[in-house]
Amino acid sequence: MSRIVKRAAAIAIAAATAAQAQAEDIKVGLLLPFSGVYAALGEEIEAGFRLGLDSFGADSGATFEILREDSEASPPVGLAKTRKLIMQDRVDVMAGVVSSGVLAAIRDVVDGAKVPLIVANAGNDEATGKACSPYITRISFSNAQLNRPMGKYLVDHGVTKVVTFAPDYAAGQQMMKAFGDAFVAAGGEIVAQEFTPFQKTQDFGPYLAKAKTSGAQAVYAFYAGSEAIAFVKQYDSFGMKEALPLYGPGFLNSQLYVGAQGAAAQGIVTALHYVPTIDNAANKAFVAAFTAQAGHLPSEYAVQGYDAARALVEAVKSGATDRESLAAALPRTSFDGPRGKTAIDPATNNIMQPIYVYDTVAGPDGPTQKVLAQLPVEVDPVNGCEMATLN
Repeated sequence: MSRIVKRAAAIAIAAATAAQAQAEDIKVGLLLPFSGVYAALGEEIEAGFRLGLDSFGADSGATFEILREDSEASPPVGLAKTRKLIMQDRVDVMAGVVSSGVLAAIRDVVDGAKVPLIVANAGNDEATGKACSPYITRISFSNAQLNRPMGKYLVDHGVTKVVTFAPDYAAGQQMMKAFGDAFVAAGGEIVAQEFTPFQKTQDFGPYLAKAKTSGAQAVYAFYAGSEAIAFVKQYDSFGMKEALPLYGPGFLNSQLYVGAQGAAAQGIVTALHYVPTIDNAANKAFVAAFTAQAGHLPSEYAVQGYDAARALVEAVKSGATDRESLAAALPRTSFDGPRGKTAIDPATNNIMQPIYVYDTVAGPDGPTQKVLAQLPVEVDPVNGCEMATLN
């Protein structure tokens, strides 16, 4: 046999071996809340994740088996389910996690077991800061990342005195600190801060009454879920939007529940990494596919699941097939998706992405989003992260 023929045979064998390796089944542990107050978020992320695998998975040559576990948004439950997925089910990779508390609870187990985790929601800053891990890649956002740009944006648009509102727990505190630091650095003044009891505040009236007489030009607020619906409706019923315009991160009027807020949401200017009205080809295709599958427009939670699946597929396409190789490949993924150009910062394993400022306006089928500005790609500071290098 000639050297040329031998070499061709060797190449063919190597290609066949690579194809066989890629054809192996990838076991995915999907850890999300499917019951309790965050069940809707979990369902939305799962719908996006499955659509992402359907849309991109065939190109990888691999098959994906999903093992679905309910974290109940409870740190002890999430920890127990993580141990099951890792030790009993022997998953190759995990994805999901809505609650920052759950993420904090499972961090050491994931890191110690060397199982890659794709975070599809939880935004606590420490996860890609001082508690970072080479086995954790966040494809969603950080709390600071979404709020920091709005500090300068408001000052640039003539708003220099604000009152801030947020629920009194880690995410609310982190978001208001990031916004406040940037706002003050740009020349703004925080007139007052209101931290309301988390999941216990039903009447925002006393807090709103104080804001009315504070001398502020605007209110900057973070709430999510049922609290966001209540806050926005009560803000509107107090007739405050004319005298004190309302700003905040886009969870305040998420696509997932802006319909429940109705006309009360109109005129609120917020910032987020995704809205369904972003004008690019990838987003138009995603919105059409998701709407056809789910029967409603996608929210930021849906796109986080969708992009988490795509990041996994891209890692597999690069040749990763096991825990260690997947963990090494995931932070190297980048693509143009519904949000625009996204990539992972190798210093922190946190996503780098543009932030969109938008006004909520009336649409033919209810409130919709009018994008006012696409801000530059946001990269978080290292924030204490000392990222270990994988071989």
